[in-house]
This record gives sequence, structure tokens and C-alpha cells, in this order.
Amino acid sequence: MRNGFKLPLLPAFVILYFVFLYGPILLIPIFSFNNAAATTFPLAGFTTKWYGQLPGNSALLTAARNSMIVGVTVSLLSTLLAICAARAVTRYRFRGKKTMSGIIMAPLILPEIIIAISLLMILLQFGLGLSLFTVILGQTLFCIPYSMSVLISGFEGFDRSLEEASTDLGETAFGTFRRVTLPVVAPAILSSLLVSFTISLDEFILAFFLSGTEPTLPVYIWGQLRFAAKLPSVLALGTLMILASVILLTVAEIIRRRAESRRLQYEHGTH
Repeated sequence: MRNGFKLPLLPAFVILYFVFLYGPILLIPIFSFNNAAATTFPLAGFTTKWYGQLPGNSALLTAARNSMIVGVTVSLLSTLLAICAARAVTRYRFRGKKTMSGIIMAPLILPEIIIAISLLMILLQFGLGLSLFTVILGQTLFCIPYSMSVLISGFEGFDRSLEEASTDLGETAFGTFRRVTLPVVAPAILSSLLVSFTISLDEFILAFFLSGTEPTLPVYIWGQLRFAAKLPSVLALGTLMILASVILLTVAEIIRRRAESRRLQYEHGTH
């Protein structure tokens, strides 16, 4: 009776959890097609005019360009730095290894608003004006732990005998890393780029504190929410951002799973 009583509760809990988590998100694309500014049921009608207004909004296009610049730069910087850190953590033993790893991963557990305020104070003390450059600095710090988590898995699944064979054949350390290591961990690198770009694209708090007069898309959306008449366009833009995020994360997950599958096949083949 105990099992019979508890088992039905789990599916109910899972359903309620998904409804609570994704229900509000699903309302955004629904209301983005509503032929009225009010976000209430019943819908006034179906329309795509809010999407048609987006290309003619110069402020929106500027914010989108800023987000693309920041996202691409942050993904490249965070992945490059995370490659170095992940390789050091997985390949070498050195004093303070766990402490340094914990410091690098600290942004995952620290409140983001605390990080944003701290960075703002430091940047102002150094006399740096708020711009896209400061946003890039802040978001790179924030994205490195996510990139590192992905890359550590890639380096841990790497067969070191391949590097040893390359070295025995006379290849230099850098040549081995470039010709052997990087191609093998390339799926993890690509996943890191996609994940960090997606996080940067959606990130609001750091961009809000550090962008100054050069807003990114999330900051632009926040500013438009003060005007009720612009809410439908914001919902349309939010729908496109959700769609882009889902696509990028799905591609990253597919790449990660294929790389894991190839690694397991290789290990079974060698054994």
C-alpha cells in the first residue's frame, strides 16, 4: 500500500513542476501573436504584425548588434581561457589545484547581482567607463565556469596514449596539442562556444550594471517594459530569443552526446 500510495505522486509532481516552470514561458509566444496590446484571455485575434515591426526598430537593431558582438567575443574568450584551465586541471598535479578550481567555479554559486556590483565598483575605481567592453569582461568571468564544466568532460574522456604516440613520433608539445588534442576535443569546444554564447545572449544583470549607454537585447527589453504599448513587440522579440536559445542549446547537447558516443565506442573497441 505504501508503494501504491507514493507512485502516483511522482508523475503528478513532475507534471506540476513542468507546468510551473515552462507555463509562463509558453505564454510569451502565445501573446506575441495576439492582435491586441493586452496580455489577457481570450485573445483578440491572430496576427504577425508585431514581428513585422521588429526590423524597422533602429534601437532594437542596435541592441541586437551589441548582443551579437558581446556574445561572440565572450564565447571565444571564455572558451579559450577554459581550455587552458580545463587542460591544467585534468592533466597536471600542482599545489593549490582544488583551491584554484574552486575560485574559477565560484561564479556558479555566488549571487550574480553581487558579482555585478563588485565588478562595477572595481571598474569605476580603475576609471573605466561603462561600455560593451566592460560587459564583455563581466560576462567572460561569468561564462568561464560553464565553459570549463563542458571542457573538463571533454579532456577527461581523452585517451592520453594518443598524445604519447604523437610525442614518440617526434612531434612537439604544441604540435601535439594542435594536431591531436584539439581535433579530439573539438566537439566539447564547440559545445562550450554555443553554451557560453547562449548564456551571454540571455544574461541581464551584468549587462544592466555594466553596459552604460550601449544596451544589449535583455537590457533593451527591460527598458521597453515601462511602456504598455510596446509590450507586444517585446513579447515577439522574447519569443525569437527563446527560440534561438533552445536551438543553440539543443545543438550543443547533440554535439556533446555524439562525442560521448564516439568516445565510448572507441573505448570498447580498444578493450
